Amino acid sequence: MELVWGISCVVLGYLAGSIPFGYLVARWVRGIDIRQHGSGNLGATNVGRVLGNKWGILVLVLDALKGALPVALLPRLLLPPGTTGFLHWQTATGLATIIGHMYPIYLGLRGGKGVATALGVVCCLAPLSSAIAGGTFLLTFAIWRYVSLGAIVASLVFAMAQVWKHQGNLFSDARWSLGLFSLLVPALIVWRHRSNIGRLLRGEEPRYGSAKPELSREDAPPAAPPDV
Repeated sequence: MELVWGISCVVLGYLAGSIPFGYLVARWVRGIDIRQHGSGNLGATNVGRVLGNKWGILVLVLDALKGALPVALLPRLLLPPGTTGFLHWQTATGLATIIGHMYPIYLGLRGGKGVATALGVVCCLAPLSSAIAGGTFLLTFAIWRYVSLGAIVASLVFAMAQVWKHQGNLFSDARWSLGLFSLLVPALIVWRHRSNIGRLLRGEEPRYGSAKPELSREDAPPAAPPDV
């Protein structure tokens, strides 16, 4: 039964991660498909750039919650008490949630870059390393004003913090899944930012807040209900 309920956690985590909050918020607020504006990404940064900061912050919070809640709740609700592989199933659920955001079933597997959702997941799985990575992001963003650069650096710092924290025991029998997660997810996030890396190297990456929102309330099309 542990296997059945564990797989259920993973599947439900993926479905939760697939909820495209960036797409839904843009449809409700302005009646637009966010994929056709700005960078075309579903994430909070693009929503903020196109619609304004308050909507970007809302999507950031929603995406983080859809990462945190499945990890915090699903294994505790579904797995039998005393499950020996609890951390492994919890970690697998978190990974599935991030992959759901990156490759959502509801939008043809074309999703965001996973940063906010990963933030919600790692705050549950590794709070200390998450705090270190979060501080790194804020510092990097404050200096250079590039969200993408902050996300890339913070992801790498998270992996290094995990290795440092566990001092060679990151791949022990009790936490090998967390060890794989701590290396795989930062690598995925860097991979999803490969186009940003190219623009950073060419000096073409826009700094956040360097321009007004692409759409104002006056020039936006009338709102329409979401079509997903």
